[in-house]
Amino acid sequence: MRIITANVNGIRAAERKGFFTWLKKQDADVVCIQETKAQEHQLEAADFYPAGYHCYYVDAEKKGYSGVAIYARQKPDRIIRGLGEGFEDMDAEGRFIQADFTREDGSKLSVVSLYLPSGSSKEERQQIKFSFMDRFTDRLKAMRRQRREFVLCGDWNIVHKEIDIKNWKSNQKNSGCLPEERAWLDKVFGSLGFVDAFRVVNQQAGQYTWWSNRGQAWANNVGWRIDYQIVTPALRDMIKGASIYKNERFSDHAPLIIDYA
Repeated sequence: MRIITANVNGIRAAERKGFFTWLKKQDADVVCIQETKAQEHQLEAADFYPAGYHCYYVDAEKKGYSGVAIYARQKPDRIIRGLGEGFEDMDAEGRFIQADFTREDGSKLSVVSLYLPSGSSKEERQQIKFSFMDRFTDRLKAMRRQRREFVLCGDWNIVHKEIDIKNWKSNQKNSGCLPEERAWLDKVFGSLGFVDAFRVVNQQAGQYTWWSNRGQAWANNVGWRIDYQIVTPALRDMIKGASIYKNERFSDHAPLIIDYA
């Protein structure tokens, strides 16, 4: 099973840069997209509904903002759009979609496309981000209690450790690298029991998924690893390979590809 997650920073812009041409060659089973920045009625071209996939979009109420999507080869048993009660503010921003599947052995699997809020624009948004993290903790606990496995794909807008960012010291006071944010990921990967799928198979430094558009960040690989596939523990031993696709540039993020047995 191949799962791809990609923050496209505008799905129409990514299409013009060749994203869907590339995607056709990837033989992915599930594709999770964040930051579509479009309403579904604006996506009339066939490219936005790749052949062989069941395609589902969740838009933000605000035009040209946020938005997530899932493309799946196998028709899901169910699609959950939004997080529901207690997350009305975040659901209005189009940040969560979940596809539920039954695997061939009868076991249950859910794949999520998630776009965590950024706190970099102003302090008010950072407080909204902290609020989301607090509320989402309870949802993560509830996921662990279910009799199904989860793959939580997306732009989490937080680096975890020093290895995950080029300029560690200079970013300690910047959103996405704040000690409180990284401590929360410690909890996600610690007491909550989730697994950072990429790091199971790749412990190398310099593995980033996002680069600022300022300066020569991309050319010099001055990046951050903020896009993840975070899985329940039973999937750990099924992770067979992981790669970050950088040969072409569709966005300020790079697609994260993970193969599972």
